[in-house]
Amino acid sequence: MGKVILSGMVSNGLEWYSWALYAFTALTISKQFFAPDGDASSHLLTTYAMFAAGFVARPLGGIMFGIIGDKLGRRTALVLSIFMMAIPTGCIGLLPTYATIGCYAQYMLLFLLIMQGLSLGGAFSGAITFIVEHAPSNKRGFIGSSSIESLYLGFLTGSFVAWIFTQICNQQQYDSWGWRVPFLLGIPISFIGLYIRKHCEESATFATAKADGMLSKTPVRDSFTHEFKHIMQAIGAYVSLTMPFYLLSTYFIVFTQQTLGRSKGEALMLNMINMVILLITAPISAKISDHIGRRKVLLTAAFAYLFLSAPIFSLLLQPSFSSVLIAEGLFSIIVGCYMGPIPTLLVEIFPTRVRYTAMSLSYNISAVCFGGTAAYVCEWMVKTYGNSYYIAYYVMFCACISIVSLLFYKDRYKEELA
Repeated sequence: MGKVILSGMVSNGLEWYSWALYAFTALTISKQFFAPDGDASSHLLTTYAMFAAGFVARPLGGIMFGIIGDKLGRRTALVLSIFMMAIPTGCIGLLPTYATIGCYAQYMLLFLLIMQGLSLGGAFSGAITFIVEHAPSNKRGFIGSSSIESLYLGFLTGSFVAWIFTQICNQQQYDSWGWRVPFLLGIPISFIGLYIRKHCEESATFATAKADGMLSKTPVRDSFTHEFKHIMQAIGAYVSLTMPFYLLSTYFIVFTQQTLGRSKGEALMLNMINMVILLITAPISAKISDHIGRRKVLLTAAFAYLFLSAPIFSLLLQPSFSSVLIAEGLFSIIVGCYMGPIPTLLVEIFPTRVRYTAMSLSYNISAVCFGGTAAYVCEWMVKTYGNSYYIAYYVMFCACISIVSLLFYKDRYKEELA
């Protein structure tokens, strides 16, 4: 079990490290890959739109790797997705900029982001399924939260590495080559894939279903035919994970600099503190969900979004650094409490025969609509209306969607995986 958890966490964490680097370097990328005489704000919006385009590829990646995972095994899909993330990540660190090849630099960057999106569309589902299917039934929530923990660690590592290079490089050095090094450091991901392939066994749940001839021959069709209701519930439940998390982990870095007037170093430091808070709160809420159920924990956190988002943003917009620190910290606690039980809920809601595919479709559709667009929508609202409170209203809107989904969800935390 320890080997499974460690392998799943390391591989998943490095996947998210690679994906998160783009968000952490968004301001620099918007300068390097667009004409220097253009509008900086428009370039940043386009940079976020390209980030969202990578998300659009995720459902296709989820289908592709879901079919592999439900037919050939979770381990096989997970290993392939890791290799598919490592190569584009390294290539981003080697890309020529606008100054070298003009607008072709943007097209190449977009292609690599789409390749990353395809990979991540299957990798996260694979890591969650792989870990939870190995877990004992009375600890599924706590052990399943390790996949979320690895996501935080990936973002935290990416933030830390980006912060290190802002400290050791002056602005000219960072814009020239400093931003590239973190992407190049993502290449060792492929070696983690080799380790998983050699040292970890397939889950007993999948192996039993395969031996009994219970696997679906058409997992995509069967997911929509037999699990459509559960897919919609999972999409709705995941909304209040993906939008607030990307708001906290990606957009707040730019928002803290441009709107709140803080330095890049302060913004990255706040991000690291937020990730540490998530690391602490997520396993606690997941452990609680093993005793009282996923539904109760998630509804509590969703109502916290609904009633506390506006006061938190009021505090966030105060001029003092301590106010920003406290506001982001409070928001991080709510996000962490919501995220902890979600991985296990996504596994429990679907049967083994189509679990990988149905789960990939659910979380990727939600991530595309609300996660990948979070930074773009928030930046657009701030720019268009000049009112940062619209971000809080958007969080509250997402919470309402999740509350409705969870009210109709039948908790299965006491049941064996089917």
